[in-house]
Amino acid sequence: MKPEKIGRVLGIGVRVAGRVAGQRLSASTQAAASAPAPSAPAAAGAAQTRNPAKAAGGLARGVGGFLRPFGRVGGILWLEVTGVFFFIFVPVFVWRGMWPARASALHGPEHLKFLVYTGLALVFLYLSVSSFWRAAKK
Repeated sequence: MKPEKIGRVLGIGVRVAGRVAGQRLSASTQAAASAPAPSAPAAAGAAQTRNPAKAAGGLARGVGGFLRPFGRVGGILWLEVTGVFFFIFVPVFVWRGMWPARASALHGPEHLKFLVYTGLALVFLYLSVSSFWRAAKK
């Protein structure tokens, strides 16, 4: 993901969150200014009818919406780090296993060793390339 796009996403998110917060604050101040002061028993009853689970759900949605771009960037970063980790093993298998056994690759005493290291190098190369490929698709 390009840095310009990350900044654009964060900027839009902050503007939308500020607009929503401003609307809610203005709505609550208008409602408080227009409503008469309730008596003590009525205020206690109104406080009991509020649903704390609904308020917590709204907070969770708000925080989740704010963290969504970070989760996407974190997922891409995770795939790229995983790709680098898998690629570290490819030169090790080639240099330490395949290269010394190359002379007997077809019909020598280290034929099996050559095949095992070749297979391991190919598997880790596939894992590395597929990880980068998935990161590029996100």
